[in-house]
Amino acid sequence: MHTTFTIQTHGPGLSEITRDVAAWVADAGRDEALLTLFIQHTSASLLIQENADPEVRTDLTAYLHRLVPPTTDLSMDYLTHTYEGPDDMPGHIKAALLPTSLQIPIIGGRMSLGTWQGIYVVEHRDAPHTRRVIALLR
Repeated sequence: MHTTFTIQTHGPGLSEITRDVAAWVADAGRDEALLTLFIQHTSASLLIQENADPEVRTDLTAYLHRLVPPTTDLSMDYLTHTYEGPDDMPGHIKAALLPTSLQIPIIGGRMSLGTWQGIYVVEHRDAPHTRRVIALLR
């Protein structure tokens, strides 16, 4: 069983998709399974991270920006893929550092996430984008 989630991002940051995925898993009616999520993009990622304190998302976004700044930053002047904008190649680098797929056990018909864990699409580009995440239950 599979589906595609379409997520509208709002520029750099984490967009939580936990509720949508959990609802789809519940509707699937599977007691035990393995959920695989895969994002179909090269400048966005998937992440399981704390969903209680929004400062975690803010700090992660700030850290990623500091770790891999835009190509307008002098420290990035060695990059050659710049014609799609100063955020594009850094977006590819961030997507190479973070996961683009996740696996989550389904037990008792629910995702086996920890108490404070949520599922996020991490947008690495400056502009809003429409991102697609494929979900597969096996």
